[in-house]
Amino acid sequence: MNRQKLSGVKNNFLQRRYGVSLGRRYVLAAASVVLLGVLGCSQVNSSTNALAQSGLPQSATPLPKKTLISDKKLVDANNKFGFKLFSEILQNDGSENNIFVSPASVAIALGMAYNGASGSTQQAMAKTLELQGMSLADINSAYATLKGLLENPDPQVQLTIANSLWANKDASLQPEFLQRTQDFYKAKVTNLDFQDAASPNTINNWVQENTQGKINKIVEQIEPDQVLFLINAIYFKGQWSNEFDKSKTADHPFYSTSGEQRQHPMMSQNGEYRYYENDQFQAVSLPYGENGKVSFYIFLPKQESNLKSFYQNLNSENWEKWISQFSNREGFIRLPRFKTDYDVTLNDALKALGMEEAFSNQANFSGMGQNLKISQVKHKTFIEVNEEGTEAAAATSVGIMPTSFREKPEPFRMIVDRPFFSAIRDNQTGSILFMGSIAQPQ
Repeated sequence: MNRQKLSGVKNNFLQRRYGVSLGRRYVLAAASVVLLGVLGCSQVNSSTNALAQSGLPQSATPLPKKTLISDKKLVDANNKFGFKLFSEILQNDGSENNIFVSPASVAIALGMAYNGASGSTQQAMAKTLELQGMSLADINSAYATLKGLLENPDPQVQLTIANSLWANKDASLQPEFLQRTQDFYKAKVTNLDFQDAASPNTINNWVQENTQGKINKIVEQIEPDQVLFLINAIYFKGQWSNEFDKSKTADHPFYSTSGEQRQHPMMSQNGEYRYYENDQFQAVSLPYGENGKVSFYIFLPKQESNLKSFYQNLNSENWEKWISQFSNREGFIRLPRFKTDYDVTLNDALKALGMEEAFSNQANFSGMGQNLKISQVKHKTFIEVNEEGTEAAAATSVGIMPTSFREKPEPFRMIVDRPFFSAIRDNQTGSILFMGSIAQPQ
């Protein structure tokens, strides 16, 4: 059965199970890859190859019971790492370009690699990934639990997280490392002949399938001394809880960082939203699906400010403080309809954040195999935002008067006509799935 037919089968299954189509909704996908190179070809021993057999046995070991404390620690760690990584990328790419990354995808891919790190390499990775104070067992257990909590949060929201491990047929890898990637990360483990010209296509086809065709290629070519690829793919597709009326979409000016004005299709809507405002910015949460467990957050610097000033205060501590101050408020929002993709090699950013040893010849990944280091970390994303969402109707009025009367605030107006920061957050766990800077909506 070819991939096209497989895709049709999946679409039919989701239509039957959830009553929704994959054809029209908000779509976002991300893929991260950790490439591991061996220091010398002489270190590869095919006679002790842990993947030589046709199939690895599936572990019967049950996953540790869910530990909410570990889950919260991991979410906090991933968010802290995400903001640090975004800041580092921003320094290199500048605030005038569109940047969109999935800190969750990068953290999961590096989390698999962390299972093979030892000594000072493990310590450096723990510091970069904000994992200090968590044991490897706690980290793996929390990732396994988090995956279950994040996936399929709502009948109208599709979120899938897929992992894979691709090893050269001559690679000698620790069986315990391979088993953990299967047990905790549900990774597809595959043995490939990296000398075969078709191998990159095999890996890229897996990425394409697990991002519903939104990311077609993560591996350009396989270097002669390549040993292993660890890949994570996240796919998200959600309908707005309250759709935007297409008839209200119209061209309005959008102002670039330099002040240049151009006309762009802008969606608009009145309603009640989770909203927050201070002296520096306006922020709104636009929920997906029936229960709003996942939302699209927009942070718009005020006219007298800009994204550069906003980013000086953007960190995990302030993020949590801001999120806690959102409250229901009526208002009007106008935002651009846009679609963009982004790709970046993260080596320099990760080295700057303290992981330089993991890329050097002094790297210690003895828990994975002998004489291994990270050669490249690549990341790609895709995002499209448009008017489509859940078709829903409800009329409910509940009148509530506080014991001490307070004036109802004036409805806000939020015109997103200049560069803005945005994020997709799982409100149930607090995980930031994606974040980005939209300077020039395409």
